[in-house]
Amino acid sequence: MSSRGGSLQLFLDAASQAFQTFATAPEARRSIRQFLATLEQPGTARAGDGSRLSVCAHLDVALAIDTSYDPSLGRLVEAFKGIEPMLEWRRRTKYDHSASDSFADGHANAMIIGPGGLEERSDLWLGVTLMAPHVRYPDHDHAPEEVYLVLSEGEFRQGEGNWFSPGIGGSFYNVPGIKHAMRSVDTPLFAFWALLADRPH
Repeated sequence: MSSRGGSLQLFLDAASQAFQTFATAPEARRSIRQFLATLEQPGTARAGDGSRLSVCAHLDVALAIDTSYDPSLGRLVEAFKGIEPMLEWRRRTKYDHSASDSFADGHANAMIIGPGGLEERSDLWLGVTLMAPHVRYPDHDHAPEEVYLVLSEGEFRQGEGNWFSPGIGGSFYNVPGIKHAMRSVDTPLFAFWALLADRPH
């Protein structure tokens, strides 16, 4: 185990506050409490530089949101800028016909905490998704429960339900194994997600 670098700890402090502020549903609050309790024990730091994909050209627009109505979002955005150059942005390689034709080059995911993240560990995943305008992410599911914190406009879907728009500062909870998807609108989509990867279900 190792201690965390200053910029990563600043980001995690900001993310902790923002998730606790905006994840208001009971299941989301429980999940985030457990996530943050587990996060108190640092994992193994990853050395090396980050890497970007072409879609990351949309980052400046995605991060230029009005956070004046809640200071915790402003702190989160600024703290993310501090760690972003160290992140390894990657494409999702597995997807089906539910994705838009623009998906392959129109999205990127980066793991902050978890496999391939700035802190390597298997019990927690904390990451971020960026999508160019008018991109649909494919339907997908996973065993861990998940809490989203959305920092852009955009639409999301759970199961066979209708598309919904959380808005900037919106948060929602995905139960384990539920099919879900997201799609950007006229502006880039930018959202954080936190998963308890080893919670028994």
